[in-house]
Formats: sequence, C-alpha cells, structure tokens
Amino acid sequence: MYAPERQQQILRLARESGRVDVLSLAEEFQVTAETVRRDLKALDRAGLVRRVHGGAIPAGRLDFEPDLAERESTAADEKDRIVRAALAELPEEGSVVLDAGSTVARLAAEFPLDRALTVVTHALPVAARLADHPGIDLHLVGGRVRHRTRAAVDAWALRAYGEIRADVAFLGANGFSPAYGLTTPDLAEAAVKRAVIASARRVVLLADSAKHGQEHFARFGDLTDIDLIVTDSGLGTEDAAAIEAAGTEVVRA
Repeated sequence: MYAPERQQQILRLARESGRVDVLSLAEEFQVTAETVRRDLKALDRAGLVRRVHGGAIPAGRLDFEPDLAERESTAADEKDRIVRAALAELPEEGSVVLDAGSTVARLAAEFPLDRALTVVTHALPVAARLADHPGIDLHLVGGRVRHRTRAAVDAWALRAYGEIRADVAFLGANGFSPAYGLTTPDLAEAAVKRAVIASARRVVLLADSAKHGQEHFARFGDLTDIDLIVTDSGLGTEDAAAIEAAGTEVVRA
C-alpha cells in the first residue's frame, strides 16, 4: 500500500472512531510506528487531523461536543467498569457532588439503596436517576440549562457551588493529560467544573482512557487538582505512572 492510500485509510478510521493511536495503526497496516507518525504528521499538515498524545483526532474535533445520547453509547463497557470501581469511593454517609457527564450519570444510577447521602448536582440526567432513591437528600443546582449536556451553567450554578463544602466530588471531563490538564469544549461548562473542584475536600475524575491526551477549547484545571482518576485498562502503565508521579492516584478498572 502506498503512503497516500494508507493515509486515506487512517483518515477514514479517525473520522469513524473519533481517535486513532499510533501502535494500533502500525499493527493494522503492518508498518513501523515511525511510518505511522509520518503519516499523521502529513495529515496534520494538511489540516485533516490534529495530532494528540499517542495518536490523532479528526480536524475540528477539538471544538466538537457530542450530544448526550452519543456519549451514553460511547465506550459503554469501559464506563461500566469505571463505575464499579468508583462505587468504592462513595462515603458511607456525608455529602457528594456529582458533575455532568455520561459516566457520572451511570454512577448515580448505581448508588446503593442502603446509602444515606446528601447529593448536590447541576446535571438533570444525574438528578433524574437519584430522584426516587430512598436514602438520598437531593439538591438540584439551578441555572441556564445547556441543551447538549442537560446541565445548568452560569452565575446561579457558580454561586451555589461557592456556598458548599462537600466530602467528595465526582467529576467528568472531555480530555485529560499531564500536558494539557483538564479540558472540555464549552467555557460555561468549564467554569462550573472549576467550581465543583473547589466545592469538595476530595475530587475523583471519572474518564475513559480514550479521553487521555485529548485537548479541548476550555481548560478548567490541572491533573494535580484531582485526587484520584478512575479510568479503564486502556490507559497504558507508563501513562498511568506519569500521572501518579505528578501526585494524582490512578485506578485502572
């Protein structure tokens, strides 16, 4: 296969899956990793992909924000494993903040029925999953609701989070890495996420491994703002070690 043909196939894979990684492409096309890096560099120069840590994403993906239904169905198995591991971080009693995000919403759906907690959230899907829970004292933070994420943003939400101090917050992100920190496509969402981090004594990030190395428009913190990252086994041991060396614990489910 000639280089232009291979690059066309790489671009197709990137657009279909939202991300490609160097090692998988090298195996797919039976070429060296260095050859794949040259292909990605050529596609990047042409403006067709954007190179990220370990691979590439389609051009325009940095500002693209999938809707709720698409995020619910993406990496479903990985998210289920993350949720099972994250349940161990729930306190027996006390207060919890739940951020917007498909993985955090899955966690809310799995709250043990015998758990008595005060829960604060600005995310309508999260609140809907907990509204009938017998042991939850649920507080819904208000504000302008973004249609794409069904989450409240702007001044009301920021003011509410500025008035609480919870035991633990479970956070979502569209991208995370030691280099770029924590990112999401929308500035208003980023501001609320920043307020969520400040509202809790302990912060746990729930993010599947495909988000590692991704960089989005709005940055809302460093990895050092997070106490624990719960992700899946797709995050490599070297990447996990680099994150832990900077001071953030990593659990790979």
